[in-house]
Amino acid sequence: MPEKSLPQARTPEAPVTRPVPGPGGISRRALLGTAGATGLVLGAAGGAVGYAAAPADAVPLASVGSDRVMFHGKHQPGITEGLQARGHLVAFDLAAGSGRKEAAALLRRWSATAERLMAGEAAPHDDTDVARDAGPSSLTLTFGFGHSFFTRTGLEKQRPAALDPLPDFSSDRLDKSRSDGDLWVQIGANDALVAFHALRAIQKDAGSAARVRWQMNGFNRSPGATAHPMTARNLMGQLDGTRNPKPADADFDRRIFVPASGEPAWMANGSYAVVRRIRMLLDDWEKLSQPAQEAVIGRRKADGAPLSGGDETTPMDLEKADAKGNYVVPLDAHARITRPDQNGGAAMLRRPFSYHDGIDADGTPDAGLLFVCWQADPLRGFVPVQRKLDRGDALSKYTRHESSGLFAVPGGAAEGEYVGQRLLEG
Repeated sequence: MPEKSLPQARTPEAPVTRPVPGPGGISRRALLGTAGATGLVLGAAGGAVGYAAAPADAVPLASVGSDRVMFHGKHQPGITEGLQARGHLVAFDLAAGSGRKEAAALLRRWSATAERLMAGEAAPHDDTDVARDAGPSSLTLTFGFGHSFFTRTGLEKQRPAALDPLPDFSSDRLDKSRSDGDLWVQIGANDALVAFHALRAIQKDAGSAARVRWQMNGFNRSPGATAHPMTARNLMGQLDGTRNPKPADADFDRRIFVPASGEPAWMANGSYAVVRRIRMLLDDWEKLSQPAQEAVIGRRKADGAPLSGGDETTPMDLEKADAKGNYVVPLDAHARITRPDQNGGAAMLRRPFSYHDGIDADGTPDAGLLFVCWQADPLRGFVPVQRKLDRGDALSKYTRHESSGLFAVPGGAAEGEYVGQRLLEG
């Protein structure tokens, strides 16, 4: 994982969002937006249920709810947009007897549903009304294909070489039942009900063509939770994502997306997602003093500045030593090891979610990171960095990789197309 790979990426610049139109072009949900202000409340005495009157200054749709990401475009949504407050990652396996024809029909259904939900509209059929009174809330749905998908659909000749299985790593403690999959869907939104609504719609659309292989749920900070936009913190309390590639970087597209002339042709403008469920051993981590935690990471906990001095964005001085001649940024510090300039320029866009799935029988929290990273080629992005981490990262003592997946995510669908159409109908 690249520098600060465990935690989340810094919110990418210039997210592709648009406010929901006002009256005259407003969605069904926006028209019902006042339901959020007049919503169901539980009385303090006896748990009585009733409807509260809307305050006089209530607005139909708050700014967070009105943000909309466009479904159609050069790239699929959910890659370069800023982190969302809620997320679901879910993998499907095609059902017995389902092949290329059934997969194409499924992707057509999923694309139609995604387009409507991302616009703040109801699902095409059998809508559950879970998100009825909410706007799009920056909802994104992203679709990818696993290694096994190509065998199941008879498309082995179209399987990219970059989708070859990841090598084994010493930090792996992988649960195969929660790894890989024929199809992968990433759902993100800034409202939990909007995200859940999309998850249910996608699951229902799968019908008899595919079944859920695994599902994971995550979260990030809610928009507006901090006084000003800033790099997010992970469950270890560290700022993370400081050195994440940014869309404004000159080489961003080259590092993150398959070129238009790339191979195979159906992956033009697409990307590869590595998905890892990384448990953080928080009980052990929290026993460390703050200076010890900072030495593991190589950055100050308070503001993310490198231990060599400056602020969060100050370049790290890897040669700086203290009065005793010791490197200020330890040789095994996570931030040192994962730097692109220490890994032949290897870089990836990290866009993860934190997770907490309760407490184990021994009292330890099942919590950590749903690590999602994007790159034009995982063999040049994720793999070399993870191999180096395997050889001596101080942070590895406090993490455990419990599941893994690699998915080919094709470019965005043009108007009138569905995601993956160039593969499935080419």
